[in-house]
This record gives sequence, C-alpha cells and structure tokens, in this order.
Amino acid sequence: MASTELHPAGGTWFDSVKRSFVDVPIDANRDNAIATSEFLEAAESLATLFDVLGSVAFTPVKSDMHGNIKKIRDRQLAAPAESESLQSLVVNELKTKKHTATEGLLWLVRGLDFTAQGLRHNVTSPSEELSTSFRTAYSSTLKPYHSFMVKPIFSAAMSATPYRQDFYAKLADDQERGQRELRVWLDALEKQVGMLKRFQERKEAKW
Repeated sequence: MASTELHPAGGTWFDSVKRSFVDVPIDANRDNAIATSEFLEAAESLATLFDVLGSVAFTPVKSDMHGNIKKIRDRQLAAPAESESLQSLVVNELKTKKHTATEGLLWLVRGLDFTAQGLRHNVTSPSEELSTSFRTAYSSTLKPYHSFMVKPIFSAAMSATPYRQDFYAKLADDQERGQRELRVWLDALEKQVGMLKRFQERKEAKW
C-alpha cells in the first residue's frame, strides 16, 4: 500500500498544520488567558500527528481528542462572549451548573500532556524507541484516570508505534529542520498544558 504524504515535499509536518501552538495568543495581563479558537485549532492540528504515527490503533486516541474538542467548541458557539479564553469558558460554564465543556477540557489537557511528555521523552533520549517514550508518558498522564476497559486500547496503540527513525522520516524530509521545529512546537505545547493544569487545580475550575 502506498504511503500517504503527510507534509509537502521537502518540508515538515509543521508546514501542513492549520495552526501551531506557537501561534496561540496568551494574554499575560489577564492571568495567562489562552485564546479558545486558536487553541482548539492547534489541538485539532496536533491530532493529525497520530496519522504520522501511522497505525489504526491510534484511531480511538484521535477520536477521543476530537470528541473533547467538540465539547469545548459547542460551549464556545453557545456562549461566544463568555468563551473568548479557555479559562473564561470554564468559569462561565460552571456558573450555569453544567460542566460538559469543562470536563472536555480536562480530558483534552490530559491527552495533550500525554502527547507532549511522550515526544519530550523521545527528543531527550536519542536512542529510545517511541513505544517506550509513550508508555512512560501514559503512566504519568492518562493511565491513572483510565478504566480497565480503556487501558488495553491505549496499550495497543503504543505497541503499534513506528520505529523511531521511520517516525522522524515521516515528520520531515530535512531531519535537522524537523527536530528544530519539533522542539519549538513542543516548548509552546508544554507551556500551555502547564498553564491549564495549574488553572484546573484552582477552586474556580472545579465542579
């Protein structure tokens, strides 16, 4: 079966994404308010990374991420003036005694944290295979919250990850450029995940 091109010839996967986490506006003057629309676009773009990982085993992982993005966007569309930032969306939804989008964001952040930690482990350990990196990340992010029925699905996905060299070859034709862009993107993703995790620990973000 012919492989699908996931980026322009001579380019990187980052050339093909609709929005990078690097380009998500954050308002430091408003308690690090993260722009909702741009963040969701970046999260949708990240979900296509599972296509680079290449296995149908990742379909449930990708579907779960898209489902949580939809919950957040539905709330944003229902109350746009109250949802310009992710933080304001959560606070205002909780005032209505509902938490569908708030819970969706909680799970989305966990999924993004899993992806970020898996890639960070792999980038900082040049000899480590992706399956090892993502298993380590899974143990500290999603696994504690998953049921006995869900854990095998994610375990199967991690066992199906491609070899390290194959993944990075799909990520970019120019390996040096690909690694450089991955690190910049990863820094931005980790920063936003960290901000949201700290926000979600606050009383105003709980239901």
